[in-house]
Amino acid sequence: MLKEFKEFAMKGNVVDLAVGVIIGGAFGKIVTSLVNDIIMPLLGLLLGGLNFTSLHYTLREAADPKNSLVFNYGQFIQNIFDFLIIAFSIFLFIKLINKFKRKEEVKEEQVEALPTKEEVLLTEIRDLLKKDLDK
Repeated sequence: MLKEFKEFAMKGNVVDLAVGVIIGGAFGKIVTSLVNDIIMPLLGLLLGGLNFTSLHYTLREAADPKNSLVFNYGQFIQNIFDFLIIAFSIFLFIKLINKFKRKEEVKEEQVEALPTKEEVLLTEIRDLLKKDLDK
């Protein structure tokens, strides 16, 4: 059973998945920082400091605030707003990466389109033979 587990854990897909999860977590921190530290302050400035987290509805008031029953719908709206910003940021990042990939693919196609020296030589021989046959 230990041998089977070792084989399973060392399969390429499992290792690739683990690397993807680790890199994804690190990338998530970068995107979260981008949203919280750069995009949200700019949006707050543009929208006049709009922040939804303070929006709430108190269902039951209690003397001790910990015992109050509060419906914090503002935090939910803020989380949706943050998600949309993060999703859009990732979309733009992936779009940028794909743009660079397409440029590389076009360059590779151009390199592949050029005939090799052997092909050029064979084409010249073919053309000479064809010319001799036409005479």
